[in-house]
Amino acid sequence: MIKFCRTLEAYGFMNNVSPYKIELDGHVWPTVEHYYQANKFDEAAEITYSSGRTIPVRYHIRCQPTAKMAAIEGRRRDIPIRPDWEEVKDEIILKALRAKFTQHPKLREKLLATGDEELVNDSPHDSYWGTGPDGSGENRLGVLLMQVREDLSKERAG
Repeated sequence: MIKFCRTLEAYGFMNNVSPYKIELDGHVWPTVEHYYQANKFDEAAEITYSSGRTIPVRYHIRCQPTAKMAAIEGRRRDIPIRPDWEEVKDEIILKALRAKFTQHPKLREKLLATGDEELVNDSPHDSYWGTGPDGSGENRLGVLLMQVREDLSKERAG
């Protein structure tokens, strides 16, 4: 079993906030987290600044200087999230993870080097993407990373 949580730890590269850009949907995203948070909103959703200027929410989130700030903006509820979010959020992350591990060959090799080990997002704060405070969380991020690893392994085998 390989546990990961913080980006500066040995397996921190698997974290969504690790600083690896991805190119998806015609844009460069600073992190997987930026992409995930932005996609909580419909493409047409807009944010209005105090100056009165209006811009797309996805652009606003993509431009945040850190993954933490992108997450804060993605948790806003003054702009409604897309109605199908619960149904599509795993696919959104999976798409971003595939981009991350195909666009960064060194990361792909590091992920493949984990072999058949179970990958566990040891986040005490997230019971869906991680293990949660008591370790019984769903670990969806770990599960999806193992899926990406399996797909990359099959591609390598040809």
